[in-house]
Amino acid sequence: MQRGKMKHKVRMRALGLAALLVVSAAALARGVYQEPEAFIRDAFAGKPPTAAILWLTGAMQPEIARILGHPYALQRVRFWRSGARSAWVLEEIGKEEPITTGIIVNQGRIETVKILIYRENRGDEVRYPAFTGQFKGAALMANQELDRTIDGISGATLSSHALTRLARLALYFDARSREAK
Repeated sequence: MQRGKMKHKVRMRALGLAALLVVSAAALARGVYQEPEAFIRDAFAGKPPTAAILWLTGAMQPEIARILGHPYALQRVRFWRSGARSAWVLEEIGKEEPITTGIIVNQGRIETVKILIYRENRGDEVRYPAFTGQFKGAALMANQELDRTIDGISGATLSSHALTRLARLALYFDARSREAK
């Protein structure tokens, strides 16, 4: 009898430890990887230009909604531009929480996509260069789609899709901001 109780205790401890590891792994998915201000400073070698504002006109709203798959809540977006290079800090919901992303566009093509703040419980694999590197050099076609396919990550499908929408949105915003000059 004593031996059976001992095995049960060992199993219960192992299950408790496994549960703790699962909860810890989920908690680790969340994080601030870089503050948006630091991203902007880094994007311009420590000397960012003054922030500019892109007003999202009524004429732009249908195209923005088409890119995102839902209406956009903001009426204006801040961005930073130096020559043909612009930096955007945008948010989109992954599964349930917003993902704050920094995107640099250079001459109408994506130079960098970086996860700044990830709030979801899982799926943070989208922050690794193996995923974000797929966007490098991507441009927007006339139908507002990227000129390449972005491979998603199993288990992070909604986050993968959110980042693809943000990349498209940054390219669209960059083009509209250059027209507004």
